[in-house]
Amino acid sequence: MHPDGVVARRFEPVREAFADVLRAQPGTGAAVAVWLDDELVVDLWGGTADAAGRAWQRDSIVQPYSVSKPFAALAALVLVDRGRLDLDAPARRYWPELRADATVRQILSHQAGVVALDEPAPTAVFYDWDRMCALLAAQEPAWPPGTAHGESALFYGHLVGELVRRVDGRGIGRFLREEVCGPLGLDFAFGLTPAESARAVELTGIDDAFRSRTLGDRTELYARAVGNPPGAWDPAVVNGTAWRAAEVPAVNGHGTARAVAGLYAALLRGKLLSPGLLLDATTAQCSGPDRVFGHENAWGLGFAVDPDGFGMGGTGGSFAGAAEGYAFGFVTGSMGDHERCDRVENAFRECAGLPPLAP
Repeated sequence: MHPDGVVARRFEPVREAFADVLRAQPGTGAAVAVWLDDELVVDLWGGTADAAGRAWQRDSIVQPYSVSKPFAALAALVLVDRGRLDLDAPARRYWPELRADATVRQILSHQAGVVALDEPAPTAVFYDWDRMCALLAAQEPAWPPGTAHGESALFYGHLVGELVRRVDGRGIGRFLREEVCGPLGLDFAFGLTPAESARAVELTGIDDAFRSRTLGDRTELYARAVGNPPGAWDPAVVNGTAWRAAEVPAVNGHGTARAVAGLYAALLRGKLLSPGLLLDATTAQCSGPDRVFGHENAWGLGFAVDPDGFGMGGTGGSFAGAAEGYAFGFVTGSMGDHERCDRVENAFRECAGLPPLAP
């Protein structure tokens, strides 16, 4: 399958690696973008956008699951830079109803412990911001905040977004459009308009086998953290207009590969955040075993950090991040693992004279 788009001549092998990925994908297509030294050197897309065979276009947008989380974090970090949020203040200063005695920093770095709801909640709660935030405010944390860390898989965006709303008055979707994505020209949003929803790619491959593989040998807490409310792994839900119109900022941002890479390119260029705050945000605030996912990891303020750089992967295989002076984004509508993304990024790294990603 021949992808559409452009590649700088020295990075032509990236097109071939990406074409191999497209040929192997059983469902809808994918897109990849790379910024290097303020230049968009890779901008490719291909495959279909839905089961009917509609082609993936340059402006097709797709839900990359947790790749959304750093966008949510940026809304709060912008307010930190403006002196309106204090990282080390109790979150209750801004959100008095919050039961978890966590600081803003602990919420941003997945240390707050608000990762699962004890009481069963219906899918409809995803569509009601106030109701979801009330449930989260009343929830006893899974561990004393600051004593452990674990990714708040479904709720991170609400925890961060409610702080933004309490301080600024705007919901996180509007704030992001007006203060981050709009000014930077990034085609990424929470809470799609009907016109944006018409450009959205159908997620494919969300079936029992995928859910079983994703649950794997993960923790019991993980199963609770991703399953209540139900629907985040239900194709009838996530491909529906109600879900796309809602703001579930931990997982349901929609954007292009150009946009998700563009966020990191802007950070590398010194846009959005002051140098000191960017350093803080991309430095490990905690590390070790993740109580939710079970594996070892390290969290900055909204970003996963490792020796290669900083960024965020998403369930299903999407990823965006920055490493060694470049910004990379890969988004896919065909649920699978991250090996596809790594193959394309390593093709870029080889052309750039960089060693392969650490396994």
